[in-house]
Amino acid sequence: MSRRLHDAPTILTKLLQDVKKVAILAFPFATATRTLIALAAQKEWNMYKLDVKSAFLNGVLKEEVYVEQPQGFVQKNEEIKVYKLNKALYGLKQAPRAWYDEIDSYFNKVGFKKSPSEATLYIKTDKGSGILIVSLYVDDIVYTGSCGEMLERFKNDMMKHYEMTDLGLLYHFLGMGVVQNDKFIFLHQKKYAMKVIERFGLKGCKSVATPLVANERLCKEDGSEMADESEYRQIVGSLLYLTATRPDIMFASSLLARFMHNPTRKHMGTAKRVLRYVQGTLEYGVEYKKGMAATLIGYCDSDWAGSEDDRRSTSGYVFTLGSGMFSWASIKQNTVALSTAEAEYVSAAEATSQAKWLRFILEDFGEEQVDGTQILCDNTSAIAMAKNPVFHQKSRHISRKFHFI
Repeated sequence: MSRRLHDAPTILTKLLQDVKKVAILAFPFATATRTLIALAAQKEWNMYKLDVKSAFLNGVLKEEVYVEQPQGFVQKNEEIKVYKLNKALYGLKQAPRAWYDEIDSYFNKVGFKKSPSEATLYIKTDKGSGILIVSLYVDDIVYTGSCGEMLERFKNDMMKHYEMTDLGLLYHFLGMGVVQNDKFIFLHQKKYAMKVIERFGLKGCKSVATPLVANERLCKEDGSEMADESEYRQIVGSLLYLTATRPDIMFASSLLARFMHNPTRKHMGTAKRVLRYVQGTLEYGVEYKKGMAATLIGYCDSDWAGSEDDRRSTSGYVFTLGSGMFSWASIKQNTVALSTAEAEYVSAAEATSQAKWLRFILEDFGEEQVDGTQILCDNTSAIAMAKNPVFHQKSRHISRKFHFI
């Protein structure tokens, strides 16, 4: 899962100021991007990046939008007139949609097919040449593929059609640092983590070996005094952003996110402990070895009645593709499980749902998983329930949607 980092190029990213989710999935777009990176490593492809200059100015407006004449540029004797916009400007609420419609139209015109599972992924196949995959995020375009000629042609066409900057090999994307060499692709957020630690006054602090104390239980009212809610939210938001490349703090960050309203000193102390753990693991990230078999494998687990406030359990799952984790989550369950078997069964059902989506993404990439996807669970009762289609007295109380597995 982790690997030491040696002088990799990185970029500073913005701190999340406020996150109000009780429990989160790994960011869907980041998951799709990591899937693409894992596949590129398995296929031994290089990844490249283009940056669109003033992307929103390319969008063509479908609605009628008028703006007042700007101060200092008012035409004499025509002060009461306004300008009608034909194309988008930054600040318009329609601008992001107009830009997406414009780039989507262009990709469709030049032969790309949009993934039905993820609207920001585009695939172009050529029976004689190979495959080209493009990932779009606002004005950042990441692309990879099996044919160098297709990659070069795509880059030249894009730079002719839009004003762009060719950034060459991908080395940062969505705040993630990317190291590419002949043996692996490595994702990290070292510089961002250092910025977070310094911001909250823990630079040079003594590190700890684990994010949480073993068997730690947090609750809304623990008897301690109230903490600074604004600072607490900023710490937790920053930790949640770090989970894009740090699955080892996913559970701790999701747990802390449940106490955004009226956090206590104990909650604050726990959050700062996670930062102390990050201090000792700054160079950790996720590595995808090149040339490994692209086999999708999932792992799921759950605690039982882990929440002191409502006795609901927490599900967790992770998926690998050849090597390195690329999809993970820690989610508080919506129902109260009456047994460890039920808690594990619900976790397995949620992992199965994610596995279906990942299989669709991989199929869009031309890497269809022909065989069934293994999901490994450590509870024999949950496995027996999943294999037995007959719902008897022991399982009839479980919500119907979890029988999806």
